[in-house]
Amino acid sequence: MKKRFSKLAGSIVIASLLASVIGCSNSGTSNTSPGSTGSNSGGNNAEAVSNEPMTITGFFSDPNTNWNNMQDDTGKFITEKTGITLKPEFAVGDPEQKINLIAASGEYPDVISPKGASGALIDAGALLDLTDLIEEHAPNIKAMLGDQIDRLRHSNDDPSIYFVPSLEAIDQFYFDAGGPFNLQHAVVKELGYPQMRTLQDYENAIKAYKEKYPTIDGQPTIGLSLLADDWRIMISTTNPAFWATGAPDDGEFYIDPETHEAILHYKRPEEREYFRWLNHMNDIGLLDKESFVQKYDQYKAKIASGRVLATIDQQWEIDEPEAALKAAGKHERAYGHYPITLDETYKAANFQQTGFNGGWGLAITTAAKDPVRIIKFLDYLASEEGQILVNWGIEGKHYEYVDGKRVFLPEIENIRVNDNNRFKKEFGIGNYLLSLRYGDGVKDSTGNYFTTNNPEQVLENYSDIEKEVLAGYDATYWKDLFPKEDEFEVKAWGAAWNIPVPNDSIITVTQQKSNDIVRKRIPEAILAKPADFDKVYDTMLAELDKAGAKKMEEEYTKLVKARIELWSGQVTE
Repeated sequence: MKKRFSKLAGSIVIASLLASVIGCSNSGTSNTSPGSTGSNSGGNNAEAVSNEPMTITGFFSDPNTNWNNMQDDTGKFITEKTGITLKPEFAVGDPEQKINLIAASGEYPDVISPKGASGALIDAGALLDLTDLIEEHAPNIKAMLGDQIDRLRHSNDDPSIYFVPSLEAIDQFYFDAGGPFNLQHAVVKELGYPQMRTLQDYENAIKAYKEKYPTIDGQPTIGLSLLADDWRIMISTTNPAFWATGAPDDGEFYIDPETHEAILHYKRPEEREYFRWLNHMNDIGLLDKESFVQKYDQYKAKIASGRVLATIDQQWEIDEPEAALKAAGKHERAYGHYPITLDETYKAANFQQTGFNGGWGLAITTAAKDPVRIIKFLDYLASEEGQILVNWGIEGKHYEYVDGKRVFLPEIENIRVNDNNRFKKEFGIGNYLLSLRYGDGVKDSTGNYFTTNNPEQVLENYSDIEKEVLAGYDATYWKDLFPKEDEFEVKAWGAAWNIPVPNDSIITVTQQKSNDIVRKRIPEAILAKPADFDKVYDTMLAELDKAGAKKMEEEYTKLVKARIELWSGQVTE
């Protein structure tokens, strides 16, 4: 019997599986673009895809406020092409709790995207092994994976493929930065584009501007606002300690690049100093007093008001309020992204490469009425035609070719830049990234990028003041300000946060205990009187060890080393 495993959601570092706009690339097919008059086979040597009406039910751990029941332009095209209508349920509240209920009930939707909460489903035998389905019915997915298929396997003990990855893209190359240390364009322009390299630089700019402008549009100016609403505390409050101290985001653990030993990252002395800085920011009145009590909607509304000078967050968490600022013509209140670290001895590792992670994605359950039809549907989305469709929409309606270059129609581009919610809800572009895909930077058979995240589009999306600010720093893209990929070694273990964890491991229970401790003590330490900071931080470390952190770290180290072995291709059947 196969040993069953689950995934540990140590950190949620992504945008919605259904809502993020991430690129795709050449699957080696010769399909034509959506809306054109050529072959629509869905891929070289692909089986014919039935377009008989069929509804697929699904559950997704990430919400998608822009979902429009496939009544958007792209959704209608997909249904017309494949006959498939997706009827999803999105998580409300704690997605892991809902996943566990689904697993226990024995009543499964056709497809499910559990992110890090797959363990109960696998234990219940709810998920199909997709190995044969991919081999026999998914030529586009198979071609895209190539020799990286081992990265989809669950573990050495259980080499099943349970997910078609939809979070991680193949051959991903980032053209732009999207956080986490964000500062309004108005601030740096007003101050003459000061150096923005260390926490002290960041603090100085926030302080100087707030003192000069104590109110914005009649409301009190807020220096720095954080978000700690449920799991989002990791994105805005705790994970940035990685970036500020020259380490990549590996969930709740820091992995020693030489020994591959894992420790809870809060134990690193340099991270203590990062949180001490946040304590200092609170002490001098630059930290939003509501940071640890505000809900996500309140946080977004506050940012959309234009009075929050700085956020420490990922771009996908502030997309909506920033779009509202732009729609209101307040482009100067949108944010630039800077490579801030504790001091200049550290290098921001935001672009350290992980290779293809496989990892989280879409699973087909044992309750699926027609698994073959579903995998063919996902294979269509992975085809050249499908990938152009989900990223660009329909030719003639959303985009056109100008001198051989694929560009959005002017009216569509205007909506894309200034009203991204409408762009997704009405046109559906970016709402159907459900299948395997290539990342930014790879071109299709026409020589165009699959993804809209390419150098030309990034520049077109920049506002005039954004370009002005970048020029002030002798840069063209935000990424230009950051250390480059080749300044770091590729991580042999990929992203540690998506390493499968045995469901019966002590890690599962201990991790929850440690999360509870961290989510209580980190805010407490930040809000404490400076003289009490170390006392609170030491209490947290002692509580973590008492909860079993050392044993958990030992077990996690074993999993990291097993991941490296698995990815070497040494799979045990």
